[in-house]
Amino acid sequence: MNKEYTFDEIHTLEQNIVNDVINFYNQNIDFSKIIYTDWTAKDVLAHINTWHESFAKNVFDIVNGNKLNSLKGRIDEINENGVKKYKNNTIDELINKLKNSQEIIDENIKMEIIKGIPYKKGSRNYTPKEHLEIVYKHIKGHLNDIYKKYK
Repeated sequence: MNKEYTFDEIHTLEQNIVNDVINFYNQNIDFSKIIYTDWTAKDVLAHINTWHESFAKNVFDIVNGNKLNSLKGRIDEINENGVKKYKNNTIDELINKLKNSQEIIDENIKMEIIKGIPYKKGSRNYTPKEHLEIVYKHIKGHLNDIYKKYK
């Protein structure tokens, strides 16, 4: 990111991009349009959910003193497994999962006990601000790709 954001600014940007995703998927349209080679718009939502749920779980576990159980494996494996995991979920179920993850993040991300959050097993820990920046950019990139296909 070119601009240096404060924690509150990047948190707001992250919240807003998640809301933009929710608003897009709340439309009554066909989500089977191909966005990437093998992924439909629904698959992209499943992918976003995979990472957002992991983020929420890691934050929750850190705050509550639980053992971390971050996503494991190569990024491409995690991505494919996440899409498969949610294949049978409806759009509404995926939206609700995303909302729940965001609520957990919002309730916990400002807790002082959180010094570092892993992105996946074996990665370095990121500060809450860094993690929010990564999540914001990640989701924004996918949403921009979706918008291009649904013009």
